[in-house]
Amino acid sequence: MIDHTLPRVTYSNIHTDFSAVHNVLDQRLPDFESRMLGLDYRHRFDGRAVAGEPLQESYSPIDHWLLIGRFPSAGADTVDQAIACARHAQPAWAGQGWTARIAVLRRLAMVLSERKYDFAMATMIEIGKSRMEALGEAEEAVDLIRYYCDQAERSDGYRQPLARAFDNESTHDVLRPYGVFAVIAPFNFPLALSVNMVCAALLAGNAVVYKPSPRAALTGALLLTACDAAGVPPGCVNGVFGGAQTGAMLAHHADVDGYAFTGSLEVGMDLLQTVAQGRHARPVIAEMGGKNPTYVTASADLDVAVQGVVRSAFGLQGQKCSAGSKVYAHTSVHDAFLERLCAATEAVSVGDPRDRSVFMGPLIDEAAWRRYRTACEDVSAAGRLLAGGRRLSAGELAYGHYVRPAVAAGLPSDHRLNRKELFLPFVSVLPFTDLHAAIDDGNNVDYGLTAGCYAQEQDEIDLFLNRAQAGALYVNRASGATTGAWPGIQTFCGWKGSGMTGKGGLGPYYVAQFAREQSHTVWHR
Repeated sequence: MIDHTLPRVTYSNIHTDFSAVHNVLDQRLPDFESRMLGLDYRHRFDGRAVAGEPLQESYSPIDHWLLIGRFPSAGADTVDQAIACARHAQPAWAGQGWTARIAVLRRLAMVLSERKYDFAMATMIEIGKSRMEALGEAEEAVDLIRYYCDQAERSDGYRQPLARAFDNESTHDVLRPYGVFAVIAPFNFPLALSVNMVCAALLAGNAVVYKPSPRAALTGALLLTACDAAGVPPGCVNGVFGGAQTGAMLAHHADVDGYAFTGSLEVGMDLLQTVAQGRHARPVIAEMGGKNPTYVTASADLDVAVQGVVRSAFGLQGQKCSAGSKVYAHTSVHDAFLERLCAATEAVSVGDPRDRSVFMGPLIDEAAWRRYRTACEDVSAAGRLLAGGRRLSAGELAYGHYVRPAVAAGLPSDHRLNRKELFLPFVSVLPFTDLHAAIDDGNNVDYGLTAGCYAQEQDEIDLFLNRAQAGALYVNRASGATTGAWPGIQTFCGWKGSGMTGKGGLGPYYVAQFAREQSHTVWHR
């Protein structure tokens, strides 16, 4: 049951008393761990578990001795079966029409809402999310479905009349599904981004083959069972577990009609090039990371700026495509801003995210730790490392890749740490005298996802809004300099190397990308 007396958690909550929410989590965590961890999980086709490849153990990043569960890794035969199930189920699903599909997906939103604590606890344990980030993601997933359903309902299922060439004919524009979509999801927002892609594809009338990240297989398994509980017809959502090899099999499969992907620029571009080698063009709807700048002008409220930068740079350990990874601070406030930022960074609580006091959990894996270590070493060679740079010792936190968030200064603007996405709790601060030039330098990267600005002068705000090359812009936001998009409130569209279609999730143009346009002209006697 949903307790409507508890405060609702979003990414923008500040100063809200969540003690009652924490109490619920304290009560439920032991039961969740005994009920859901250490189990065997299988691929899921046609609404049932399907035996397949040998199971492999998956362990938690918050404690490397904590077994999340055992999962298979799909091979070619399993991928073929999943696609065949989707192909068989898709015509009937599409034939139900928009109204029926909306009703099913609204039931799914209700199931996710009822199970939001389970989803939050799963992401805490297998991703290392803090409690508030985990619950915020669960709430976002619910809002995503409801927003897309409301939008489709208001537009009559994206059907609209067109002009007539003759009085005795009628013309309409409609959207028709492609068929089978492969959905390849990331580890960092394993529920919200999976729901975003899966439900958009379903709403448009497609069937789905869904591959969650191997780092978030438990969350993926919970989503698949939620789809069954909501009455999504068998075969419309088929889940396969696995890593890069399974993803490559989907990418090369001739019977997939479209792809939805969230991940790195390199993998996304490889997917696009692979799909382009097919017999004909197929849609690839992708969001592929960011290198997101924040501008702190001479007129900025520094306390608000520091709060927003810390939340964006270090939330989820910086493992967000929208993480604020570099800051341009005007020379007149640069030193003061840097001093306050370092003090706030040192105050960030790092630890096991099951603890209510923790803001930042562990890095996801050994590879992330190596990237962090290398980044800090590179700063020491070319600039100044003012905070962070160390891994917490075993005496402080054992059995996980826990690090202190890092602040760098003095790096050249063209240094790789100021140009490449790091996916780490790392922020670089650069001075500027000319906001116009600073924004141009911030634009001079392969990405264009988000950007933030702190200023009180309207001409500075206008310059930022008119010149920043990113899909989501934030001004004077204490809750996040470059993060915190919410369905129907902020769209999340990647420019340049951050996206492929020029249309983003969470907004009014997303679902339409999962269908193709068709005009109907009917002559009447």
